[in-house]
Amino acid sequence: MRAARKQSGIPLIAELAGVSIGTVDRALHGRPGINEQTLKRILKIARQIGYKPNAAARALSTGRHVRIGICIPKEIAYFYDELWDGIRDEGNRYSGRGVDFVPVAVPELGRGEQSAFKKLLTAKLSGVIVTPGNPEAMTPLIDAAERQGTRVVCVSTDAPVSQRSSVVCIEPRLNGLIAGELMANFLSVRAKVAIVTGMLKTVDHSQKTEGFVASFRERCPGGEVVAVIEAHEHPEESFRKTANLLESEPELSGIYVNTVNCLPVCRALATMKSAHKVRLITTDLFRKMIPYFERGTIAASIHQQPYVQGQLAVRSLVEHLLHGAELLRTQYLNPSIILRSNLHLFREANGLGSG
Repeated sequence: MRAARKQSGIPLIAELAGVSIGTVDRALHGRPGINEQTLKRILKIARQIGYKPNAAARALSTGRHVRIGICIPKEIAYFYDELWDGIRDEGNRYSGRGVDFVPVAVPELGRGEQSAFKKLLTAKLSGVIVTPGNPEAMTPLIDAAERQGTRVVCVSTDAPVSQRSSVVCIEPRLNGLIAGELMANFLSVRAKVAIVTGMLKTVDHSQKTEGFVASFRERCPGGEVVAVIEAHEHPEESFRKTANLLESEPELSGIYVNTVNCLPVCRALATMKSAHKVRLITTDLFRKMIPYFERGTIAASIHQQPYVQGQLAVRSLVEHLLHGAELLRTQYLNPSIILRSNLHLFREANGLGSG
């Protein structure tokens, strides 16, 4: 015990508990990989010696300093502001712990991401968080990063054939399956529906589309998906193509918008006087959508928790880099269904979002 008394803080707790310093660190900071009995013993000893963790000292004690690049779009702001908020808020939790964040500007999904990512590859980073809008083009860059020891976490959408370390997102096919089942429940048999998406080359968009088509056809006898419209996230293109769809398909009963860019579709429904004839299922939530919920234009929305996605991407990558925590290959969140009755439960509807 005389040797133990020369120690202080985490080393002293480890000595008294008969465990490693890493085990003590996991116990004190709530990370997995420790059994309940050991956890209780460590916490009891920490209380007995009056130990209070210091974030800066903790970072110094590990001897690790990490730099993480952020390669996330700015547009569409309704979704990506929430994602950025989650990244920033979680990043602030690691202030003083040996973690620096290096953001680069990406104007919108699939545009400018390659040059931004290449810039990060030259910055001697430990990890990168990226939203790959064009996974085919991004895969060689992601693989190059991983080969040089830079861990890559995809968030919101994936580059599934790349060597990326992890992805944090709502499982996109599940998202589409849920929307298809909802739509089938809203409509009668032999209903005609359509999908408005962004870019089918984006994994998130294509898999949502596939899931919706499979689920709707299975659950709506005789139902037909008459069109899949790529609107490339451009408001005017979305409005024009939706208006043309409504004119060419007068018996259309439903539309699923599988990106956050739903306002042009809502406007087209109003312009064509179809708002109460066509059931609309959207994606996520921002404050400008709320009047369309209240008027009944939007029947339901599939919430992808962008804020939580940002938090989890940062937390999992930092804990892996600083403390060797396992970085799971896939980290799927469970989507929520927003209806008018539970609208008030979501942060965006209560003035907490940035959209």
